[in-house]
Amino acid sequence: MVWCRVLGLAHCCLTGLLLLLLLSSSLSVRAPRHLSEHPHVPSLVHHTPLPLSRSRFSAKAQLDLTTHCNASCYHKGEDIDKEHLTEQLAFETLYADGSRTLTTVDLDDDDDIVYDIIPTPSIRKKHKAPPSPHKRMRRQIYGPDGRFNIRGDHFLLDYPFSTAVRISTGCTGVLVSQQHVLTAAHCVHDGKDYVKGARKLRVGFLIPPSTNSTKQGQTSLKKPLVRWVRVKRTRVPKGWIQGQQDVSMDYDYALLELRWAHRRPFMRLSVAPTSDDLAGKRIHFSGFDSDRPGELVYRFCPVEDESNDLIYQHCDARPGASGSGVYGRVWDNTLERWERKVIGIFSGHQWLEINGENHDYNVAVRFTPLKFAQICYWVHGNRADCSQD
Repeated sequence: MVWCRVLGLAHCCLTGLLLLLLLSSSLSVRAPRHLSEHPHVPSLVHHTPLPLSRSRFSAKAQLDLTTHCNASCYHKGEDIDKEHLTEQLAFETLYADGSRTLTTVDLDDDDDIVYDIIPTPSIRKKHKAPPSPHKRMRRQIYGPDGRFNIRGDHFLLDYPFSTAVRISTGCTGVLVSQQHVLTAAHCVHDGKDYVKGARKLRVGFLIPPSTNSTKQGQTSLKKPLVRWVRVKRTRVPKGWIQGQQDVSMDYDYALLELRWAHRRPFMRLSVAPTSDDLAGKRIHFSGFDSDRPGELVYRFCPVEDESNDLIYQHCDARPGASGSGVYGRVWDNTLERWERKVIGIFSGHQWLEINGENHDYNVAVRFTPLKFAQICYWVHGNRADCSQD
């Protein structure tokens, strides 16, 4: 695969990718010995939605989200205040007519505060600090570019690539039900207001063209077409809507409900396990990177580090990939096999200051048990269907 990237042999890379996917699908059916016990998924009690004033749609869409953090980002699970936590899990619903509501939540009385406690990560890769906040280097490609363009009817319509969709504000999303799409919150809301494009938000489904033959007997691939579907409802967690000065990647996810159901396969959700419980300790995602317009781009890489809310990695990505569904192979006890499941949403880039040194990562939001319960309720509309399976 490395030689493919260096030599630029498209056929070699495509064949290698196919072999990799086939190899991944033939993993052992035995559960890993180190697999941790399935986390308990709490029950959230949802209150009657409260009407809010109409959105102004004054924000500008930001495709390249970059945040800064220090060691405090790793210790949010140590002193959890229940009232603050339930406030973060409240959510806004934006409707197609521009109206919106706020739904507050409580934890079920039988549930204690549930939060993943992951040991403080060890920072493994060191990168030179940027010269200044205004002249920041784009560090989203790490070394040789490890991304693959997905082309052709067979690959674009094949699972899991077929679950990736475009968002009309310029981001990516992932199908998680017959009528729901997960994406990044910053693709529709900047922390203070909804972006202008959220007023008439749409989701784009790729329609790959057939391969056409030229007169010389050669073949040429046209770029895929896009079929757009309007969004009926948009849901954003209150943890994201805090104002720009407090924007954090921890709650950078949103759910879009389509006006009509689609007929494509979708990817199931899962509470994010630790990297030790992912097959190969790897994550994968496909998105619409801005430097490859009209192309679906796939990548995979190992998890470098993780905190209670975030997955730190060096998967190559460019603006436009935000909102991609980050998935891994998670052990399914019911099916007794490894299954691809969405465990997070790709958010963007983060500079970490640890012990006076700067480190940079591409970052995805982890689905904790509470976030899983919240998103599952958004999808199903009830608590009964929201248990980790």
